[in-house]
Formats: sequence, C-alpha cells, structure tokens
Amino acid sequence: MGRSRRTLPEELLLLALDPATGTTAQPQSLDLGLAGAQLVELALAGRIAPDGDRIAVVAPRPTGDPTLDCALELLRRRGAPVRAVHWIGGPRLGLRQTYLSHLERCGMVHAVAGQMCGVLPTTRYQATDNAISREIRARLDSAIRTGVPPDPRTAALAALAHAVGLGKHLYPGNEGRSSRSRLRDLIRHDPMGGLVAHAVMDVQNGVAAQPRRSPAPQTGRPAGPGARQAAEPARGVPVQPRRGSMARVVAH
Repeated sequence: MGRSRRTLPEELLLLALDPATGTTAQPQSLDLGLAGAQLVELALAGRIAPDGDRIAVVAPRPTGDPTLDCALELLRRRGAPVRAVHWIGGPRLGLRQTYLSHLERCGMVHAVAGQMCGVLPTTRYQATDNAISREIRARLDSAIRTGVPPDPRTAALAALAHAVGLGKHLYPGNEGRSSRSRLRDLIRHDPMGGLVAHAVMDVQNGVAAQPRRSPAPQTGRPAGPGARQAAEPARGVPVQPRRGSMARVVAH
C-alpha cells in the first residue's frame, strides 16, 4: 500500500481533531472507530472480506503500513473469521495515541505540551496544515450536499464519522440537523463500511456483550392458564426494553 494516500484511520482522526483546542472529539468512541477504520482499510486493500457479520482474512500479505499489518496479523492468528463486534470491542490500548504519534512523524500534526490545573502534564495536537483536514471535510460536504453516491472510501468515512458521534462536531446546532441526517444515510453506500459502523454502534450499546438466546422449545402442550402465567414476567422483575443494533449514537 502506497503512502501517498492517507488511510481511513488517519482521516477519521484528522476529522475528530479540533483545530482550535488540539483535542479530539468523542475520544472514547473514537478508539472504537479507529479499530473499525482499520478493518475497512484492510478490506479496501483486498486483505480481508466480510463473511456475514464476520471478518475473514483472504490475503495475509503485508500492506506496508506497520499499524495495519499488526491488525492484519492479529486477525490471521485467529485462524477463523471473527465477528466484527468482537474485534472492535476488544482491547485497543493506545490506538488513538499510536495514530497521533504517526501523524506527528508524518508532519501532519505537531504536539503542544501543556498542563491541566497547572499540575498535570497534557499534550495537545495541532494540525500543521489545515488544508488536509479541509479537503477531507470537503469530500463529506460534497456527498451530503449533492446526494451523488460517494466513492467507497468516502462512504466508509461518513459511516464511521456517524458511528462514533462526530456528526454534532462536524455539523453542530439546529442548522446542522439535516446534514447530520444525510451523513447517517451515507452509511448504505459501502457494505463493508456499513457493517463496521453498525458494529461500532453495537459495541457502544452493549450489544456485543449480550449472549444470543435460542427460542424456547415448544412442548406441544395445549395453552392453558399455566402457560399464560409462564409467559408473563415474574412479579417484582421489571421488563427491560429491547435495544436494537441499529440504535443511533448520541453524542454527549
């Protein structure tokens, strides 16, 4: 994979980087989004492919990108297709910092040391060339404004931006409501991006941790008062509302 093209994790991180404060929006969900963006980038490179709701390695040869190759190797070691929600929901310690450091080495951001409350050391990252972020943003704006189906890379970026809750960061306020809605709708233009984006949202909603339950076997007995009582919840046990995997992310 040539380094002339920015990868999806890099673009997603640059979208989330606030040019004024040097901080990243939605930091917790962004970590999940970066893991998902790696999957989409590997799929675009022909290294992995969707297998239902799972991810299968189809070509384990390196891409030339060390961070992506590390993810590809971990997927290969699984030996079998892995569910996207399980992969994205796994431990991703330091992934955001890894990409921030990478962008710094590439000269796209520079670190600014500071202090929190005058005591705790902090590091902010300022973009060295805002034109790069503007170009990435312009691709999303064009897809939203024109309604023309975007290329798979832009469609996947839009899906991931929606999944991690960047909509309100990119298109704030009531005036940005329609743009946020169209950003969400772009998710349908790339199957892999859609699969990964829904997996990111499922992890945030706790769907990945919920075991699948098979339906109760039918006994063949006629329904009677006892059967009606069994179907009712026990007294004192609240009925929990069901949450679907397509639930939208609410940015805090």
